[in-house]
Amino acid sequence: MAPPTGTTGAQLGRREWAFAFALVTSLFFTWGFAYGLLDVLNAHFQTVFGITKLQSTLLQLAYFGAYFVWAPFAGTFMRRVGYKKGIHIGLGLYSIGAIFFWPSAKYEKYGGFVGSTFVIGCGLSTLEVAANSYISVLGTPQYAAARLNFSQGFQGIASFAGPLIASRWFFTGANATSLGTVQWVYLAVAGLGIVLNILFFFCPLPEITEDALAEEIDGVGITDGQGPFWKQYRCVFGFVAQTAYVGAQVTVASFAVNFLVDQGIGVDPSKASQLFSFCQITFTVGRFVGVVILKFIDPALLLSFYGFCCSLFCLLVSQLPGYGGVGCLFTLFFFESICYPCIFTLGTKNLGVHTKRGSGLIVMGVGGGAWYPSAQGALADSTYTRRSYLVPMSGYIAMTIYAVGLVVDQAKKNGFSFRNRDELTANLKHAAANDSLSSDAKGRLSTEKKVSSDEFVA
Repeated sequence: MAPPTGTTGAQLGRREWAFAFALVTSLFFTWGFAYGLLDVLNAHFQTVFGITKLQSTLLQLAYFGAYFVWAPFAGTFMRRVGYKKGIHIGLGLYSIGAIFFWPSAKYEKYGGFVGSTFVIGCGLSTLEVAANSYISVLGTPQYAAARLNFSQGFQGIASFAGPLIASRWFFTGANATSLGTVQWVYLAVAGLGIVLNILFFFCPLPEITEDALAEEIDGVGITDGQGPFWKQYRCVFGFVAQTAYVGAQVTVASFAVNFLVDQGIGVDPSKASQLFSFCQITFTVGRFVGVVILKFIDPALLLSFYGFCCSLFCLLVSQLPGYGGVGCLFTLFFFESICYPCIFTLGTKNLGVHTKRGSGLIVMGVGGGAWYPSAQGALADSTYTRRSYLVPMSGYIAMTIYAVGLVVDQAKKNGFSFRNRDELTANLKHAAANDSLSSDAKGRLSTEKKVSSDEFVA
């Protein structure tokens, strides 16, 4: 059945909205699991292949480099064929990449792992463009950041499952120096991707169209998405902020196991992997806490505060030895929690006909994770792991500058507000009060009120 045309998230019924939301949210668990395994494989391959910390970051270069190369094509592709076909392509590439982990492990070829990781990255970048964008527009702009934080919370749940599996199967006994278990884990990952692809094939997924989104915001006097794409500065600078933030987040996670082992508190690689999974749990808890906070606090303002905290605690991680540094690392993971979803939703807000292209650009920013780990790995090899955490601090600072800039811009246009404002509904009411709304827009106003009260945000 062809997806409905001319649809916005606000026009979906409660049951249709909930079904679409739950189905797309399942994708976040998929790549959270793959990402969680990637970080511990980084340390495991140092032992198995006898490579340096810098060389081990080729995995991150392949994974996040795929985002940089592939995400813009994914956004353009989905602009033409829709979200659902984009999801099929993403899950297909994800499964193919995971399957090729088997021969790479069997023949112990590090280059094979790097190539397979690149294919997985292409698949996941396609899924991110589709799922992040779809969740963002699946309802009112006011709660876009809260919705995406909730959905990505399930990515966090999967990401700490990866290190837990690794601590049990990768770093103990004979598995500590072999790749036997790795191949079976990734065959299971491939199977998960195939099952999800089949489910999406048989399940109807309402298509949220860019033309309908543009009509919705233009009808109430919001002109942010008008003009050429290169003039969408909120999105362009959002790409820069996302590049810097993801680079910082990836480096913090990539060397967490090395950092915990090197802190001199009697932690071996297996124990460090368990502690890293607890860091991911902290991150996930922070994300669900953020859902509640974002219901009330302006996303740009909250991102500014969290960005400052990330910068501060990353600096403390680089300076404090022993348990003090470990405690700051856990705190850093908490404050990272809301950053990616907030940057994405703020950068793609009110883009109208540019929504999918803008989503592709913001997801392309995930490519920052390709080169930040190499910079940190080089510094870690020349000094020591703790000092290398000065590298990701620069990314958090850049993200904070973007968030503060948005707060200033919003204050100039609409006045400063501490609370999360429903800009779309406010404009609808203002136009209705002036009797300047069309009958079509008045219908959307009543629908908007209904969905705003129905949609899950906390």
